[in-house]
Amino acid sequence: MTKNNFTLTLIKPYAVEHGYVGHILARINEAGFRISAMKYTQLSREQAEAFYEVHRNEGFFGRLIEFMTKGPLVVALLEKENAVGSYRRLIGATDPDKAEDGTLRKLFGASVELNAVHGSDSDENARREAAFFFSRLEIF
Repeated sequence: MTKNNFTLTLIKPYAVEHGYVGHILARINEAGFRISAMKYTQLSREQAEAFYEVHRNEGFFGRLIEFMTKGPLVVALLEKENAVGSYRRLIGATDPDKAEDGTLRKLFGASVELNAVHGSDSDENARREAAFFFSRLEIF
């Protein structure tokens, strides 16, 4: 993997619970991304707090941690030229009501708090997030 060609996504517990994983993965594939690592997992409270540490002082932090530990999620490392920017366009705005038609969050999210997917917001965060979930042996 080289700089600017990978990003990380989480298909969040809401989307897993509602059976959207296959639909989301199909749209990711159709958008030209290659999945180079993927796993089905559930975050502990400590893991979720560590992953979302940057939001610790936000008013929504407790609700975010509760939501992200509610059930299993799918984590995937995606590759494509300008992956972060391309994936951010594919997922749309965090609020499904404000997201463009056809974006993953518009199609599969219910609200800001019950959104369907996470996507890295920078190349630096993509590297940090990938290392959080995957060892070098798990990336193909």
